[in-house]
Amino acid sequence: MQATRRAAHRLVSQSLLRSAAARTPLSSAAASQRTVPTAALCTTASDVVTLPRSRRWPSPPPAVSSRIVPVGFAGALSFSMTLVTVAEAKEPPSPERIPKDVVLYQYEACPFCNKVKAYLDYHGIPYKVVEVNPISKKEIKWSDYKKVPILVVDGEQLVNSSDIVKNLDERLHPEHSVIDEEEAKWLRWVDDHLVHMLSPNIYRTTSEALESFDYIAKHGNFSFTERLTVKYAGAAIMYMVSKKLKKKYNITDERASLYEAAQTWTAALGGRDFLGGAKPNLADLAVFGVLRPIRYLSAGKDMVENTNISDWYGRMETAVGESSRISM
Repeated sequence: MQATRRAAHRLVSQSLLRSAAARTPLSSAAASQRTVPTAALCTTASDVVTLPRSRRWPSPPPAVSSRIVPVGFAGALSFSMTLVTVAEAKEPPSPERIPKDVVLYQYEACPFCNKVKAYLDYHGIPYKVVEVNPISKKEIKWSDYKKVPILVVDGEQLVNSSDIVKNLDERLHPEHSVIDEEEAKWLRWVDDHLVHMLSPNIYRTTSEALESFDYIAKHGNFSFTERLTVKYAGAAIMYMVSKKLKKKYNITDERASLYEAAQTWTAALGGRDFLGGAKPNLADLAVFGVLRPIRYLSAGKDMVENTNISDWYGRMETAVGESSRISM
């Protein structure tokens, strides 16, 4: 496996160098206008040839340089790194352990629901989605549990996102039923700290509250009238609620608290691609899952622009890959 990776690197690198040498060099001014970090130009696992996979890397995967290089060369170099590293990141379970029928009752924008979806997507478990109307909740009237997510696995109801993921992981990986201390610590951090930074940020101002509820209204299960009510009344209510949450969790500056959380997480990586090392573990998936709903809102964009989390988030997007959601 190592020999194959080294050979692939050598061939791709030689080709890139020949190609780069053949191009007319850019002036320094032109180059400065056409540069981006190499980590921002990763391809998805489906775009590359997947090498034979192994459970764990025999040695740490090659690191992609973070320095600024010309766009064309950066993209090709990032592709070559992806060829021998990221293609192995996704971890489908043994076919006999995959549940036959999985249904997720959710709110599209709910961070806890997205935590469950990150796990399902990463492991390639097909699942159906029932979008719950948060006003009537008629879709979950059959259940005594009136919150989301609810995951029904082969007829068994599972509740609470952390318990759901734990249950699924024990089904898929019974040989790895004990979570190590570091992983457990950061799983608690997600539930006890990170999620509490989200609402004060996405509802920080009236415009951000409207932005958030515009997304919720468009992706939620609402009638036309409910959609209008939810967007404007919901935004006003959550704007006020966010101020109470800010006080409850002793947040003085919403963005600073979000940036600090992002920097705390990236510092915990300690130079590794993932907290799990060469591939994501449950904590990686949990952090990615709860951040995914805010990534392209103003709060998420600011977080990526003002912290070091972008490279890790990009690797997670590639590792988790396409959704394994199926139609009802």
